[in-house]
Amino acid sequence: MIEVAVLIPTYNEGLTIRKVVSDFSKKLSKNDRIFVYNNNSTDNTVSILNEMKQEKEFCDILIIKNEYEQGKGNVIRRMFREIDAKYYVLVDADDTYSADDLDKLLNLVKYENVDMAVGDRLSSTYFSENKRAFHNLGNNLVKFFINLIFHTDVKDIMTGYRCMSYNFVKTFPVMSKGFEIETEMTIHALQYNMSVKTVVIKYKDSIEGSVSKLNTYTDGIKVLFTIFRLYKNNKPFSFFGVLSIILLIFFMILFIPIFINFLNVGLVFKIPTLIISSIVLVISIITFFTGVILQSISEESKKNFEFKLNILSRLNK
Repeated sequence: MIEVAVLIPTYNEGLTIRKVVSDFSKKLSKNDRIFVYNNNSTDNTVSILNEMKQEKEFCDILIIKNEYEQGKGNVIRRMFREIDAKYYVLVDADDTYSADDLDKLLNLVKYENVDMAVGDRLSSTYFSENKRAFHNLGNNLVKFFINLIFHTDVKDIMTGYRCMSYNFVKTFPVMSKGFEIETEMTIHALQYNMSVKTVVIKYKDSIEGSVSKLNTYTDGIKVLFTIFRLYKNNKPFSFFGVLSIILLIFFMILFIPIFINFLNVGLVFKIPTLIISSIVLVISIITFFTGVILQSISEESKKNFEFKLNILSRLNK
């Protein structure tokens, strides 16, 4: 089995792909490999990769494949499914991350039994290097929501540089198609109590001429919807409990004036409002018990996950 697999999803990275592959190849040993998955690039990315594959320096270590379904999530799904290695390194192809930080991340997974080591840009040079203000806002917003919902203190949710264990990769069900995949990976690790540690890394902005593949608005909305979906699925009692309380407050706003009026005069004058408030109360009760039932299912899913993880750990020895 491959010792370390460096995974590089690639879409139109002709300006930087040679440098990224070259930098990481210098950090790897004989049993390691670099996997570059081309995702329908229309520039000279493929021709550069093919040239590199013919060079003695890269012919053994570089493996080039294609993923024709567009989107970073689709590429990572294919990578995780096809590649078997003891340790996995996921890094972007735009040369914003440094290979010099590789050992810091990898050593956590190798020697400290960490399932996912996260490269933290936000505590380093990200805000001074990144020139897109809404990207900065988006990163902070996502970090705030995730840490609030899951009661954690992860410093960088959407980083494109992380190292992962075999167990993490082979138990992670990739559901996202695009850039929301990073958020999904982080939430998966937190939900199933997998070990996550953060390492401060260097970050530099994309070089001139390299265009960001992340759309600030559309991808930002997708990330927020991903958080919403995963919150509902992974913490159903909390999600439906909050919704139930909101409905209960709405019921009280409608019902209390009617009840006070009834106590004063002995009559109910707003029958339609009373009916609506009663319906809202019923929905609130149903919502609450929906959360209770789904929470039980979620807890059972966690138990099954632990059993699968134990089996996978034994097979990987």
